Amino acid sequence: MSATLVAGVDSSTQSCKIVIRDAATGALVRDGRASHPDGTEIHPDQWWRALGEAVDAVGGLDDVAALSVGGQQHGMVVLDEDGEVIRPALLWNDTRSAGAAADLIVELGGGDQAAGRAAWARAVGSVPVASLTVTKLRWLADHEPGAAARVAAVCLPHDWLTWRLRGTGRLEDLVTDRSDASGTGYFDPVANAYRRDLLALALRISEKEAEAIILPRALGPHQAAGPGGRDVLGRDLSHLVLGPGCGDNAGAALGLGLGPGQTSVSLGTSGVVAAVSTTPVHDPSGLVAGFADATGAFLPLACTLNGARVLDAAKTVLGVSYEEFDALALAAAEGAGGLVHVPYLEGERTPNLPGATGILTGMTLANLTPGNYARAAVEGLLCLMADALDAVRAQGVGINEVTLTGGGTRWACTKALAPAILGVPVNAPAPAERVADGAAKQAAWVLTNTDQPPAWTPSAPERLTATPQPRIRAAYHTAAQLLLTHS
Repeated sequence: MSATLVAGVDSSTQSCKIVIRDAATGALVRDGRASHPDGTEIHPDQWWRALGEAVDAVGGLDDVAALSVGGQQHGMVVLDEDGEVIRPALLWNDTRSAGAAADLIVELGGGDQAAGRAAWARAVGSVPVASLTVTKLRWLADHEPGAAARVAAVCLPHDWLTWRLRGTGRLEDLVTDRSDASGTGYFDPVANAYRRDLLALALRISEKEAEAIILPRALGPHQAAGPGGRDVLGRDLSHLVLGPGCGDNAGAALGLGLGPGQTSVSLGTSGVVAAVSTTPVHDPSGLVAGFADATGAFLPLACTLNGARVLDAAKTVLGVSYEEFDALALAAAEGAGGLVHVPYLEGERTPNLPGATGILTGMTLANLTPGNYARAAVEGLLCLMADALDAVRAQGVGINEVTLTGGGTRWACTKALAPAILGVPVNAPAPAERVADGAAKQAAWVLTNTDQPPAWTPSAPERLTATPQPRIRAAYHTAAQLLLTHS
């Protein structure tokens, strides 16, 4: 008897990955990928093209029973009444809406910023920052009012791809899930309901006008979105059951099998600390977003704009290979001889400094060496993530160990230095496409329609421990204060 196969898609910032797994065991059968263009603004058709290429790379979907799409969060996709994309999507890491975020906070607070932060946190669990969809809609209303006036539906990257896979063309067939909806800034993950008043505030329209805009229906964690239609090449997908999909961070948590009380630190394009919780958080500081997860629980989350690309940039500066960079960083002494790198290379979200730049401090003739520079880049990235861990802890979430994941874990230096700088034991599973794996697990869950997701047995992670090095973080905070003072 042949195995039932499921597919999981990760339509991320940089690429589209797809895995085919055995629905019963989770065993990997095959995988494929295709690239997305660079930039913080992209036409969704590029995601559709890349998905088709990834399907080709994986050998097609003829033998697959169900598919779910995990995707980058927050990206603003606006559609007109005919279902056509009005303008290229603004991605999560597009910071042009930073001013809009500040305006929305003050407006909901009746002119008071602190009151506004508290009001947003109570309403949707998150305080607006440039990443969230709600701020991008305000930017659209202010800077492209003609485009804003044409908006008939708003959705997110994974919503749009699932909709294209459905193939009906009907806006009312748009669906999402709690995890991705909770990252819009106009969805309450506790009540599981959209806040049309906040959508109206963002678009500068009346609540009655906001009621007319189609928003994706939020499905349950294992509720089917419907059958497939056709892919980009016109291939029949009607045999597929489509899952609700999920946001990338929720997908990664599901792929890792994290349950309540467990926390992941993901080093991808961004850096993410995500803790599965049975209770929601409402952080008026805005550092921790009160998102939902992909199982019906919550996912308090702190996200940085800067992730593994900090190391890519340092490697490029040094002109070395990945292996050579690892060797340089690991050979240098802890503390990098006094060099400190604060890696706000694309602005930053934690802390919320979208216009900030990175700095390198403590330079002398003696310590400005390739090894110390490599070490400082790794330590700076991990200090940034340690601050994100502290932000989540401040919301009452206990964190005694973490699971390290994401592309950044392929660097030996990152794993080796993480326990000392993060200050807790680190579990490091073998590299895998966690978001795509989570989407595949969700697809299998849709097929079984049980109370709990499939209990796929993961391989035992590598357990890493070290004596904490608080002086490295102290030096980092001294350097970071220079940016906070002048930003």
